[in-house]
Amino acid sequence: MKTFWMTAAAAAAVAFAASPALAQREHVCLDAQCINQALFTSTEPSAGGAATSLESPRYGAWGFDLTGMDRSVKPGDDFYMWASGAWSKRTEIPSDRTRFGMFDTLSILSEARTRQIIEDAVAGRVDDRDAAKISAAFAAYMDEQRVEALDKKPIERELAAIRAAKTRDDLTELSGMGSWGNFTGVLGLGISDDAKDPSRYALYAGTGGLGLPDRDYYLDPKFADKKAAYEAYVAKMLTFIGWANPVESARAVVALETQIAEATWTRVERRDRDKTYNPMSLAELQAMTPGFNWNRYLVGADLKDVKRVVVTTNTAFPKMAKIYAATKIDTLKAWQAFNVADGAAPMLSKRFVDAHFDFRSKTLSGQPEQRPRWKRGVGHVNGMLGEAVGRVYVARYFPPESKAKMEALVANIRSAMKARIESLDWMGPETKERALDKLAKFGVKIGYPETWRDYSGLEIRADDLYGNAERASRHEWRRVVARMNGPVDKAEWNMVPQTVNAYYSPVKNEIVFPAAILQAPFFHPDADPAVNYGGIGGVIGHEISHGFDDQGRKGDGDGVLRDWWTAEDAAKFKAQADRLGAQYSAFEALPGLNLQGALGMGENIGDMGGLSLAYDAYRISLGGKPSPILDGTSGEQRVFLGWAQVWRSKFRDEALRQQVVTGPHSPPYFRVNGTIRNIDGWYEAFGVKPGDKLYVAPEERVRIW
Repeated sequence: MKTFWMTAAAAAAVAFAASPALAQREHVCLDAQCINQALFTSTEPSAGGAATSLESPRYGAWGFDLTGMDRSVKPGDDFYMWASGAWSKRTEIPSDRTRFGMFDTLSILSEARTRQIIEDAVAGRVDDRDAAKISAAFAAYMDEQRVEALDKKPIERELAAIRAAKTRDDLTELSGMGSWGNFTGVLGLGISDDAKDPSRYALYAGTGGLGLPDRDYYLDPKFADKKAAYEAYVAKMLTFIGWANPVESARAVVALETQIAEATWTRVERRDRDKTYNPMSLAELQAMTPGFNWNRYLVGADLKDVKRVVVTTNTAFPKMAKIYAATKIDTLKAWQAFNVADGAAPMLSKRFVDAHFDFRSKTLSGQPEQRPRWKRGVGHVNGMLGEAVGRVYVARYFPPESKAKMEALVANIRSAMKARIESLDWMGPETKERALDKLAKFGVKIGYPETWRDYSGLEIRADDLYGNAERASRHEWRRVVARMNGPVDKAEWNMVPQTVNAYYSPVKNEIVFPAAILQAPFFHPDADPAVNYGGIGGVIGHEISHGFDDQGRKGDGDGVLRDWWTAEDAAKFKAQADRLGAQYSAFEALPGLNLQGALGMGENIGDMGGLSLAYDAYRISLGGKPSPILDGTSGEQRVFLGWAQVWRSKFRDEALRQQVVTGPHSPPYFRVNGTIRNIDGWYEAFGVKPGDKLYVAPEERVRIW
């Protein structure tokens, strides 16, 4: 799905929507809701309309909610249900959500706090340089009467430009405007750190053009109903904007996208950092894609004097150009018109909003009800002014002592990783030396950026909802274009502080932890240390392990994409990774729907490494003393309970299906049960024996980090 407005952090990757390979290269996140952080949701407000609480949560007497356990289950048979079965049975997914769990609980808190910040800005109670912009952005979104009166008028300029296009090259120029505006294309552009020279930026090009979540939705018969619903949705949107022959045009649009899907690399193929780095001159790129006018495309993208482009899915480019050149201009126009309407729909009148929700959320993800407008408004403001809101958020809700304690935890987990690398029996001394050098060079960012994003050049008006989004997107694109020939901004963040997530950037070789995740159940200063190690310690270890997963390991300590492994050690790593992939591919998320071990490889390695490091670091912190017993549990057991607690989560079936097909993250159930069965310490802590359902013989356990 094309997303026109995003968070301030995600806006840097706005042009990357065309190519997931580009976005994945930029950072690898902890949770499935990684890029589109603007989609906050929440429980209903209280009767007075205010959020129920702005206080950080607490769980149990020592950081774990014992009432969520199901002690009728044997931990060795189903550890997830033993730790969280009662929680799962009593928890219902709110009607305006597709999933609900611990991440979502903190997202609700973050949303409530953000709403309060916005309302304070509206009331003049926020002393910040961007307070007026925050107020105006929210006011524009909440002015339903004006939005309804305008109906489709906000997008008539784009639709007129499409209708006025006389040639294929005219449409190509409009496609280039998709880098900052609301158009689309079979090929897309993005600007990011150069993977082989992280000191400078590079222009990346990838394939795009699909309106459904993945190529499988067009090509796999089990998604035939979704494809049919999509065609009906395209026809409805074209009808709304007064497009000629909407039903016939919709059929042609979906047929075009089906051709594009056939030429699109799979998500597994797009994960390969080596295969997706193919630098070319503009002349070479043009020769590779006859029928696609790159000069006109770059004019639309506001890019001048481009001499070098890093092509990602290179073998697909000639196919895309051929499809584009062979498609009737009327079909290309209808395709562009639909994408304009689809991208703008959340900011248009109710008929557009409802149609967009019915297909995008209800049909594709199983969400029963639309979120109230104020919730969508909070997400909208976060999408355009995320760091402005984040600056206020940090001042109100992120105490300095949290950052200091987090720095200490990171140091402990890093020490555990160092010890693990040094003791590996499968890695030779040459590769170990380079691995340790990489670990020593890891950058760490905690809480918030040192330098905040400058929105002074961005005009936000209280009477121009769609125009605000358009100007915000263009403002961000101009920012990244302007720095193309300058040094990389090493201080930049790719998430805003109020985001409940974390990430690793391969090109910067850094781990980043926004303020909003540094709360219970992940971390609480008064919680039992073992639970904190299992929670935020596992997160820290997860992100560190991303630097050494199947793709992260390809970058060195300076973030340079290069092969620093001996051939023998690389082969040993691959053998273990393949075994892990086979384990996960055997897991069934829904009847007949198995996980994709190859797609989730990086995240599954991150989980296994992260929990292993957290366990080791906790044991080291004991200084040789036995762990204290709390409510009949040892410290070692509480590390694993802390990990299980953060993954308490429930999904609607359609959302789960989409996650398995499109996402690199395994469903939370398997992030618990799939991870612990390879960790020796779990067997020792819970006395798991042969015959238990989760038992894996020692020689069959995967051991990487």
